Amino acid sequence: MGFVYRGLEATLERHIVTQEEVDKQLQRLRQQSPRILAVTDRPAQLGDEVVLDYAGFCQGRPFAGGTAQKQTLTLGSGAFIPGFEEQLVDKVPGEEVTVHVTFPADYHAGELAGKPAEFRCKLHEIRVKTPYELDDAFAKEVGGCESLEQMRQKLAQSLQDYTDQRGEMDLQDRLLRQAAASLGFTPSESQVQRQLDEQMGNLEAQLSSQGLTLDMYCRFMNTTREQLREESRAEAETAVRLQAAVEQVVSMENLEATKEDIGQAVALICRRNNMTLEQLKPHYDAAFEAAVVRSVLTAKAMQLIRDNARVTVKTQ
Repeated sequence: MGFVYRGLEATLERHIVTQEEVDKQLQRLRQQSPRILAVTDRPAQLGDEVVLDYAGFCQGRPFAGGTAQKQTLTLGSGAFIPGFEEQLVDKVPGEEVTVHVTFPADYHAGELAGKPAEFRCKLHEIRVKTPYELDDAFAKEVGGCESLEQMRQKLAQSLQDYTDQRGEMDLQDRLLRQAAASLGFTPSESQVQRQLDEQMGNLEAQLSSQGLTLDMYCRFMNTTREQLREESRAEAETAVRLQAAVEQVVSMENLEATKEDIGQAVALICRRNNMTLEQLKPHYDAAFEAAVVRSVLTAKAMQLIRDNARVTVKTQ
């Protein structure tokens, strides 16, 4: 029968967002975005959020990382050195306070560990966080809408768009897997190993962004690098088969990644990572561009398969 990528059949289960789901999302937003009110009629107390400047000194000398301006701190949160926050209780905006503390013996900066220090602080604001009511004020200040009803409608549409997008991505993935299954392609050992290298590299980069290493992850998961590779083998083999199917469609359909396609893909990468093109430039080498081209061609191949499939839509 050979490679089949046109005329595939699949079902798209389309979920319609319910009013209950919209209400739950509104409540989550309400919890995540409390109203911040300035306190002007009393001194600071535990639980308040304060805004302050501070300059730290150890043995009469300033030290690295010990100075900040307009720093936000919740008193009693334990975010600062033990004893620091309590010394700001009962202070008022405009007041200057010298806070005396001792760095913990296991403090990460060895030159400060166990030593006494003072922080010269100036308090600017005292604030409290209170939950919003689900009303028009909440809609205006948090949702940027004129009314709660308008915010509800926008949120419902946003949730529906997201749900539809996820459903479409799942559909295209299933169709590509169908096509790959008809290709009759068996990955070579070297292809699988290259894919495993890429997967492990991606994992290391992901962990690094969280301040972790692969060895730390292995200890936490009670496994080894070798076991991780072996456990990822089936996923790697599937990835190679899917890529082979994509490459076959690209070849048979003469698909291309134009300069405009690449530019749009790079712009999307920048938006998703909150970067400018200038910030991306140091990372943009031949390997990076090849990866972008591959992603563009993969998207085009998957869309072509989708456009030529017989899809039944079922609404939930």
